Amino acid sequence: MPQPAPANMGNSISKHSDAIMAIAIILIIGMLIIPMPDWLLDFCIIINLTASVVIVLVTLNCTEPLQFSVFPSLLLVTTLYRLALDIAATKLILSTAEPGNVIKAFGTVVLGGNFVVGVISFLILVVIQFVVITSGAGRVAEVAARFTLDAMPGKQMSIDADLNAGLITEEVAKARRKQIEAEADFYGAMDGASKFVRGDAIAAVIIIIINIAGGFIIGMMQGHSDALTILQTYTLLTVGEGMVSQIPALLISTATGLMVTRAASESDMGSDFLTQMFAKSRPLMMAGVLLIGLFLVPGFPKLPLFIVGSFVVGSAVVLSRNEKRSTLQKAAMDAKASQPPAKAPEDPMKLLKVDMLLLELGSGLVPLALPDEGGDLADRVSGARKQIAMELGIILPMVRIRDNLQLKINQYVIKIKDQVVASHEVSPNMLLALDPGTVIQPVQGVPTTEPAFGGPALWIPRAMRERADMSGYIVVQPGEVIITHLTEVIKKHANELLTRQDVQALVDHVAQQNKVVVDELIPNLMSLGEVQKVLQNLLRERVSIRDLGTILETLADWSPRTKDMDQLTEYVRSALARQICKQHSDELGKMHVLTLDSNLEQKFRESVQVTANGVMLAIDPSTATKFVSVLSRQIEEAGRSGISPVLLCSSQVRLALKRLTERTLPNLPILAYNEIIANMEIENVATVTHAALAA
Repeated sequence: MPQPAPANMGNSISKHSDAIMAIAIILIIGMLIIPMPDWLLDFCIIINLTASVVIVLVTLNCTEPLQFSVFPSLLLVTTLYRLALDIAATKLILSTAEPGNVIKAFGTVVLGGNFVVGVISFLILVVIQFVVITSGAGRVAEVAARFTLDAMPGKQMSIDADLNAGLITEEVAKARRKQIEAEADFYGAMDGASKFVRGDAIAAVIIIIINIAGGFIIGMMQGHSDALTILQTYTLLTVGEGMVSQIPALLISTATGLMVTRAASESDMGSDFLTQMFAKSRPLMMAGVLLIGLFLVPGFPKLPLFIVGSFVVGSAVVLSRNEKRSTLQKAAMDAKASQPPAKAPEDPMKLLKVDMLLLELGSGLVPLALPDEGGDLADRVSGARKQIAMELGIILPMVRIRDNLQLKINQYVIKIKDQVVASHEVSPNMLLALDPGTVIQPVQGVPTTEPAFGGPALWIPRAMRERADMSGYIVVQPGEVIITHLTEVIKKHANELLTRQDVQALVDHVAQQNKVVVDELIPNLMSLGEVQKVLQNLLRERVSIRDLGTILETLADWSPRTKDMDQLTEYVRSALARQICKQHSDELGKMHVLTLDSNLEQKFRESVQVTANGVMLAIDPSTATKFVSVLSRQIEEAGRSGISPVLLCSSQVRLALKRLTERTLPNLPILAYNEIIANMEIENVATVTHAALAA
């Protein structure tokens, strides 16, 4: 029983394709040297015709040139093969005048046995190939190669940009770069390969002249017949051989032109032709009307015009109906798309969402947040987040900005966790003028209060800005007023905005450089919540936690001795003494302080008590009220001189005094003696005495 052929025979041939191609090239070279019998020449000519037809059909079905990237090399091989056939046929024509049945058929049947018609037909064929197709294809290949090489740097940069932006992976980028290189190589090869076709056309003319002249000379020397018969015989055979050779050459030239003029497409050329040529009914209808007009002109053939004109007009009518149907369908789809979508069931979990930071604007302030209308509020918010990160060392959540029609037109509201913490009104079409105490000549405006710090200010028209600047006022935009207020509110409530998730992110960032202290402290000595409590205590008094490494190291040193969060906070403040002193000193590095006399400080030290709510001062309300009143008066007197003093006291009473004064004097910094660095210059502005409280 015979064995079936293996299923992977195609794979076996593919594995030895290089050897097969090498053998084919050797055989073609052998055809140039060894004479061929006429039957073998017929076989090779038919292979040449078939190969040329297959190449044209493959070219028509390519959607992009790289799908047939072997075409330049194939063009060289087919040209060499065709020239080998020319030489083999020439040998048979000149030696025996019997070049085979295929050449005879072309000479007698195709050309009608008339050698004059044959020569003219051959020359026309060569002119078409050489002047029209080959010349155009070569020029297109040259331009395509040049443009492809010029576009390579831009394409490479585009790929690198997509890769850096994360739009594509490294593998995709490599594949695209490889494709760009392959395109450049392909068009460069086509530019050179197109010269083979042009040379083949020139060689065909030379070969036919040599064959006719050589055949006539040989026939006359051998005396087979008269001169006219000899000329006719050799001319028909030579022209037949030329037609056999140049028809495949013309097909290959056409394939070359199609390949270099074919742009990348998602379908083959036939589909593109039908889709694009018959896309609109109007051109077909106009062509049909033209044919009908020619039908009425005397002398024109009626039947061809009627048949072609009827076909074109009928096609136009069919396309017109399809266009109307497509228009109606598109209108129906657009109408359906324009209908409001059915409301999906509302997710009740969205109602539970709480915005950490929210800025609500009245209708008159909305343009301040719209970039299309010149608003820069969003950019200013981004700048405020950066400022907070630099000053306090925390990363704020995104500040959500939205309009609220329930507010007054020019009112804005700042909310933290959906609760209103600040509100004010601004005039969006005016400027705010602040008096820094150096105003030379007052200007007229609408009196108001600066929202961030509570100082007096004026709303002035924008046209008065230059005058206000010359008078010594500080003039700010409405958007800057809102952002300054927002920044101060954030600083005041920074401790509320610091969540455990934020603390975890900050700790993870420190762990990248100081992993040892993080591993030692959390969770062995302190929990994340306890660290958060210490950081909130610092932020409550506007102490920056940017130097988180020092803070964690201090906690790691002292947390084994005490678990009191207030006490640990005091230890951290002492470790941050240099930072705190710099924060409260003036431009010259001097710190202006208020102090307590020894008797008053001793009384406060004896009144310190530790309660469930922390360290407190157990003094009578009247004494507390007098103390705060005296402090307020002395701070106000110092402020007239442009000084912002701090209260300096012992570490035993610092926290208790801060809690006593934080409601009435929230902006008064209170420092302990151990928080003052050694080289700090101190100027005592005033001293609060025990006698002043007793009076």
